[in-house]
Amino acid sequence: MKKSSIKIDLQNDSNIPDTPSIEQLENWVSCSLQSNFTQLEQTIRVVEESESRSLNKTWRGKDKATNVLSFPAEDSEYLDYDHLGDLVICASVVEAEASQQNKNPVSHWAHMVVHGMLHLQGFDHITDAQAEQMEAMEIEILTTLGHTNPY
Repeated sequence: MKKSSIKIDLQNDSNIPDTPSIEQLENWVSCSLQSNFTQLEQTIRVVEESESRSLNKTWRGKDKATNVLSFPAEDSEYLDYDHLGDLVICASVVEAEASQQNKNPVSHWAHMVVHGMLHLQGFDHITDAQAEQMEAMEIEILTTLGHTNPY
């Protein structure tokens, strides 16, 4: 599937080090897309634990930092480009999980972007059937990117 003109709006206000490059993020986003987009601008915000925890508590009722949060765009009809929503990734949680699970940190970052992008496109893992479908998609996408099965 051909995707064109993907722009990443990377927001890293704290200048958190060791985050993936724009090129890596563009590649991961592009491979995650399940539809063609003429011009997609994707926001990815890299945050510290305090912001992740606050957002997770406010929007999901969970008082802890989490690896990735997805905020689908509610109304982007006024934009002259496609926008699926925002991803918020907590760098320290992703790095800690990679270490604890003996995963390559870059592979885990890729997994979090792919996972979040699938959420922005309406996929979920609430039921077992949904989880199986989403995990299979993630495994396939990550394999095409050269990463191993994250599960």
